Amino acid sequence: MLNPLHLRTLESVLRTGSFAQAARSLGYSGSAVSQQISALERHVRAPLFERDAHGVRPTPLAQFIVERARETLGRLQSLEDDIALLLGGSAGGVRLGSFPTASEYLLPRTLRSFTHDHAAVEVTLDEGEPEDLLPRVVSGEIDLAIVYQYGLARRRLPAALKVHPLLGEDLLLLMPDGHPLAGTGDPDLAALADETWVSTEPETAAAVMLTRLCAYAGFEPQVAYRSNNYAVVRGLVAAGLGIAVVPALGHETTPRVTAITLSDERAHREVFAVRLSRATDGPWRPMLAALEATARELAGEHATLRLPG
Repeated sequence: MLNPLHLRTLESVLRTGSFAQAARSLGYSGSAVSQQISALERHVRAPLFERDAHGVRPTPLAQFIVERARETLGRLQSLEDDIALLLGGSAGGVRLGSFPTASEYLLPRTLRSFTHDHAAVEVTLDEGEPEDLLPRVVSGEIDLAIVYQYGLARRRLPAALKVHPLLGEDLLLLMPDGHPLAGTGDPDLAALADETWVSTEPETAAAVMLTRLCAYAGFEPQVAYRSNNYAVVRGLVAAGLGIAVVPALGHETTPRVTAITLSDERAHREVFAVRLSRATDGPWRPMLAALEATARELAGEHATLRLPG
């Protein structure tokens, strides 16, 4: 029978990209990770990594094993969590995942409220993009993750997850003050075909969204500058170096920048929390309630945010 400990180690190596990073993530020594992978290779009687002078690369078999094992590992983690809840009552911990802009705007109020009402519960936070967080919810490493998807770049979510909508965000067109179309209301995107654009890194959901949004207007955006940091994006727009489209949570009022809400119904981003569908009651539930309360507050304060449904 496959050793669950070895499977979790393999999953961590593939997720982090190296034996050394996996060892740090799991709290093991590098040699312990190597020994566990070697033991798993002996068990399946096939190599799981191709090793050369530049490092290691997972074989198709390693990828297959991890994809099939994630749900099983999640079930085992759920069993461990249930035992802890049984022995410890309502105390315990909630492992939270979030993407950066949600961490900045949703989490401070949420955690202030939650920790006040549940002082005995330990909260840990891991930050990352949805593609990093979703597999960790499936495997049971994270109890509750805040993720997003754009209307024009939807994600295929694992069937094992339950979705809890939190917020809808408008998308904002950012222009430097003095731009001919600034202050004219919602412009026809086709009029921006010759503009220089600022966007996120290629293949990110925001970059895909921008490409598709412009494609509906009949052109491909000419992207000259890229950054995943929205403060950098705003700075580049303020300097007159280009224009950009950002989600509402990614924008702050900035000198020399005009923000225009796009009216296109496809121009939106959805923020939601995900958990394992089979998760039993635990500290994640009041955490989810606190997130929903914060979302209601934010939607009441900002015209560019709205509640789902």
